[in-house]
Amino acid sequence: MAGQIPQRFIDDLLARTDVVEIVGERVKLKRAGRNHSGLCPFHQEKSPSFTVSADKQFYHCFGCGAHGNALRFLMEYDRLRFPEAVEHLAARLGLEVPREGDDDPHQQARERKRKEGVNLLELAASFFRERLKMPEGEAARAYLDKRGLSPEVVRDFGIGFAPAQWEAMRRHLGERGISEAVQIEYGLLVHREDSGRTYDRFRDRVMFPIRDIRGRTVAFGGRVLGDAKPKYLNSPETPVFHKGRELYGLYEARQANARLDRVVIVEGYMDVVALAQFGIRNAVATLGTATTEDHLSRLFRVVDEVVFCFDGDRAGRQAADRALRTALPMMIDGRQARFLFLPEGEDPDTLVRREGADAFEDRVTCASPLSEFLFELAAQGRDLARIEERERYASQVLEAIGLLPEGMLKSLLLTELSRRTGVDQSSFESLMARHASPESAGRSVSDESAPPPMVEAAPVVGEAPRGGAPAARGTLGLMARALQLLVHEPGLVERLPDNDDWCSHEDGDARLCREVVRLLKAGRYRSAQVLLAHFHGTPEGERLAELARREPLVPKGLRGTELDNWVAYFQRHRRQRSPQEEYDALLARSRTGERLSQQERQRLNELLMELKG
Repeated sequence: MAGQIPQRFIDDLLARTDVVEIVGERVKLKRAGRNHSGLCPFHQEKSPSFTVSADKQFYHCFGCGAHGNALRFLMEYDRLRFPEAVEHLAARLGLEVPREGDDDPHQQARERKRKEGVNLLELAASFFRERLKMPEGEAARAYLDKRGLSPEVVRDFGIGFAPAQWEAMRRHLGERGISEAVQIEYGLLVHREDSGRTYDRFRDRVMFPIRDIRGRTVAFGGRVLGDAKPKYLNSPETPVFHKGRELYGLYEARQANARLDRVVIVEGYMDVVALAQFGIRNAVATLGTATTEDHLSRLFRVVDEVVFCFDGDRAGRQAADRALRTALPMMIDGRQARFLFLPEGEDPDTLVRREGADAFEDRVTCASPLSEFLFELAAQGRDLARIEERERYASQVLEAIGLLPEGMLKSLLLTELSRRTGVDQSSFESLMARHASPESAGRSVSDESAPPPMVEAAPVVGEAPRGGAPAARGTLGLMARALQLLVHEPGLVERLPDNDDWCSHEDGDARLCREVVRLLKAGRYRSAQVLLAHFHGTPEGERLAELARREPLVPKGLRGTELDNWVAYFQRHRRQRSPQEEYDALLARSRTGERLSQQERQRLNELLMELKG
């Protein structure tokens, strides 16, 4: 498939990169004979056990076992994905990262379109910044000055101004050869179907560029200067911008501190910028939507602690409830989530100005841990002296605990629930085991046709769709669960049978699973990041990235057994299919152009003879 970074380019890139230089820019190293040593950046230590070898172009920590080459270090230290780490090293050498399939006209067209969009949005960002400096930007400058923003903060966040004219941006970009169709596609122009009129989306607004993790402008947010509605206006969804994934201020936070350990999630642009003005440079904002799993996946690749900041009113509590349910399935051991509720009528912008940075930081430090908020939320409005109310309280907490991945936090919360209710912990564990799989309800334990117990949490509330109602994210399909295990641990492919007839279903995940198994068995892709890079820029890549973002809820040591169970289930399911169903399935795969294995072709002929007979 198109999109893979050629292995020869990666090998050449590593050959031209000095790992000592890469590590030395981030870790203080001292020469120790032929090697360099320092304090390990991946765990706390007082005596150096971290070694970097210039000869082997390799680093290794004798304390925690971290090891790898320059690419691996960038991925672990800077929390980059594999393609991003490759592009980072290539940029240092002034190289363009090639992709297999670059000679494919469709791939070339996609790449041209992507670059065109990025260039267009960078031109727009530059236009807004220049207009802020001009006489027409006087009111915007006065507004920023009134909010107490320094020129340095305005510069760091690339803040600009969209003039009040209806066609200023359209003319500016049109003079540079950018068509109206492209401007519309990337959200800079609005096209009215009824009148056919086209005009600038952003007018008379202070403009906040929304940057991705690499600092590229992907969208804009605008704050109106007058009384027009809406007060805040975001870019629509475009080929490069998805509001459920991007976070305003994350790039700027990483620029301010390469070793972030905590991020505060606030509501709007001005909250992020105002906190930055007071030296609090670790705030980010969602873009007009509730916090999603994609948001948290992105943040937990950068930090280990996330603090949700909400208003203290009823709406803020409801938003916190949604955030809690989104966060629970992602709380693997080592991660933390806290909940900060502000005084009524305050937001981070007003509060930090009134109390100062130190007082606000104290509030963040003292924010309620996820565990405390979970119990507090369940107890709210209930008289726990009454048995019926205590039952509802315990049921609500138990339901939330069921969303957690297996680990220490889950065990501790069950212990705490037992202490608070007086119910033996084993009773709660029995209840959870009984309700772990909706599919198992009413099914005999000896039913061999049943799939393995579900390990996926119950649906969690995700981003609200445009209609306003929360969209429930369902559990993964059966084949997707097996594929997810291979994405997270490619080495599990060694446990699979020689043929792939166990994944003979006809859904998209089964076809993708066969392709992934083929690549893994070929021996080239034993790293999840390299596997994702192979499919980068394709729908299949998006699906694998989604599975990679969702942490399997099976403990790491049991994932091999879990995969064995799934394979056994699929094999049983295949044997139970009628000859006609099996024949139709194989024939359908052949007709779509998929190459069948020798065993499958032989099986197809056998089935044909059987059906004819």
